[in-house]
Amino acid sequence: MGSVAIFGSYVLARRDGAQDVLRDHWVLLEGTRIAAVTASRPQADRIFDRPGRFVLPGLLNLHNHCFSEAVARTHTEDGHGRRNNRSIVYTVLLPLTRRGIEILSPAERLAIARLGILQLLKGGATTVMEPFRNGIPEMFTAAEEMGIRFFGAPYLFSTSDAAAGPDGVVRYAGDGGQADLDTWDALHARWHGRAEGRIGVTMSPHATDTCGPDLLRACAARARELHVPITTHLAQSRDEVRTIATRYAGRTPAEYLDWLGLLAPDLLAAHCIASSDDDLRLMAGRGATVLNCPRVFARSGTVAAFGRFAGHGVRTVIGTDGYNMDLLGELNAASMISKIAAGDAGVATSPELIEAVTATAAAVLRRPDLGIVAPGATADLTVVDLTHPHLQPIFDPRRGLVALANRANIDQVIVDGRPLVTDGRYTAGDEAAITAAGAAAIARIWDLPEARAAFAD
Repeated sequence: MGSVAIFGSYVLARRDGAQDVLRDHWVLLEGTRIAAVTASRPQADRIFDRPGRFVLPGLLNLHNHCFSEAVARTHTEDGHGRRNNRSIVYTVLLPLTRRGIEILSPAERLAIARLGILQLLKGGATTVMEPFRNGIPEMFTAAEEMGIRFFGAPYLFSTSDAAAGPDGVVRYAGDGGQADLDTWDALHARWHGRAEGRIGVTMSPHATDTCGPDLLRACAARARELHVPITTHLAQSRDEVRTIATRYAGRTPAEYLDWLGLLAPDLLAAHCIASSDDDLRLMAGRGATVLNCPRVFARSGTVAAFGRFAGHGVRTVIGTDGYNMDLLGELNAASMISKIAAGDAGVATSPELIEAVTATAAAVLRRPDLGIVAPGATADLTVVDLTHPHLQPIFDPRRGLVALANRANIDQVIVDGRPLVTDGRYTAGDEAAITAAGAAAIARIWDLPEARAAFAD
């Protein structure tokens, strides 16, 4: 792979365990590792020497849904598809994703997966954790060929048809989920550790209201046997809270997982917006992590405030969920929504939010080699161009990044020492062709009668 040298007018390094912004430094990559961070211009096979760049550790997006996001895109804005103001998870996303798996060829599913990975890379992420239906193994294929660091999380359910009734309750007969466990095992055997270790397989029971106790216990046991993280959706709606209370002696979703032994440092719980303050204190005590995705809830008029979770002492990181895949935009939303919710401009600060998608997220994955710019670390970098008019003049690059920047300012994305995005463009494939093929495949789902019904007002 050779060596790569990148000049940063600003470099986000660390000193004594805290963020430290260096001025006018070089980052030297040799193979898949960072070799040096230096004020002197190094020798290298490839040199990127442009002023005004902010060199960051590769950003980690630990909750995203490429396939279902594309299925719903521009259909579910402004309240569309939300019958009786209910979540679109069971009325739109899961049913239509399932039908898409049924009608699309492997090549079409791969086209959608490539489109999603392209957006993630251009949104600044070097690492993603991606929960998806286990009938889309093409997500792994796209991640491997396009070079992103990918923690695939194929869903496990206690029901083959995860759809809610008019009352918002998901019902199922039995809770074994053995078929999904067998599929997960097969995917783990095939994919875990592929692409020089860039591909991992994460345990992903879908949610507390779609997974019964036997399945959840089995998932936790298998994940811990293999030393992989566990991710699930937790308290993502009031309907879910009511369902769990009815089924399990008044327990909240967090108490349900604690009862089963899942509420632990290896659990990454998405959303948690309907969690009580007591739930959050319980999660903090158990060392679990909240995956905060504020924008997807903001579009439905719901507050998902990073500051609330972090304020209760819960380790909190940021993901994009099924919406837009712009990680810098998500940081901006996390900042604004937290400040409004708290009535306090001093919460959810820029350094805190940047930490959530770098060092904190790396710690969640137990990967101290990620989320840091330092000699010996893995050569994953996200480089932001701060020379745009809306970012000049700039006093504090971290505040500028969170308050003013967005995906259009991503200049470079480097994974394992390989530049995948340069000058804002994906360099390892034809962007236009990837976009056209993915969009055409999604249009086939939109043509289904079930889709027209799901998207109806």
